[in-house]
Amino acid sequence: MYKELNGATAKPKLWNCYTADKLWTDAYIAKQMLSFHLNPEINAASRSFDFINRSVTWMIEEFKLGEESKVIDFGCGPGLYTHRFKQRGIGKVVGVDFSQSSLGYAKEQAQKEALAIEYHLANYLDFESDNKYDLITLVMCDFCALSPLQRGHLLKKFKSMLEPNGIIVLDVFTASRFEGLQENITLEKDYMGGFWSANDYWCIHTSHGYADEKVWLDKFEVIEKGKQWAVYNWLQHFSQESLRTEIESHGFTIESFYKDLCGTPHGDADEMAVVIKES
Repeated sequence: MYKELNGATAKPKLWNCYTADKLWTDAYIAKQMLSFHLNPEINAASRSFDFINRSVTWMIEEFKLGEESKVIDFGCGPGLYTHRFKQRGIGKVVGVDFSQSSLGYAKEQAQKEALAIEYHLANYLDFESDNKYDLITLVMCDFCALSPLQRGHLLKKFKSMLEPNGIIVLDVFTASRFEGLQENITLEKDYMGGFWSANDYWCIHTSHGYADEKVWLDKFEVIEKGKQWAVYNWLQHFSQESLRTEIESHGFTIESFYKDLCGTPHGDADEMAVVIKES
């Protein structure tokens, strides 16, 4: 048991394992994530509905989007942003996500209101399209969950999909948030209210900080009867300087920094949002 506990709580090598698909493609966990998405009081998977409404309004007004505009949301989940874009009269709206349950909900809601939204079931790192877009969005700090190699791959994809003068909008966790985090170990039966499995289980939740790289890891080791598996939630944190350096290294420029995706003026906070254009 000592050896097993040491192994489960040891600090992994940075970016050594990528398990994001487990959260969104496992039928039971994906159902839990969808319920988080749709709860306006919880910011775990989506922003509050009020925030999303204000965010969509800000983007439409700030970037002068209209019936001729084309918008694509990477990691669209249950369509909380795409639905509102289309309701507001945006011409072409596309969503990409690899959660079947979330996309199923998004399609149902679009059909109920006869909204012509194009949805694709795919890992957005693998998604390919010849279409060009005026606005590409990546929200809920999804950029931070990707490794440097994955982020570079995604930015290259974005570049190929942007219209001339097209815009990328995304948000990230800040370096100041990283400084406030503390490493910890938790062992609990049916941890997080049974979130991880419909069966009885034990969960070992370990958190690790990688100070030089400003990366945080929450690792969940789930032990069921006859089965053991782990989920690695990596989160890159950025300063304005480190984010600008990374974005510029891929042929883009950051036009402006904001506190959030509602266009709130930038200040010291746990998150920041940026408007990006091709150099």
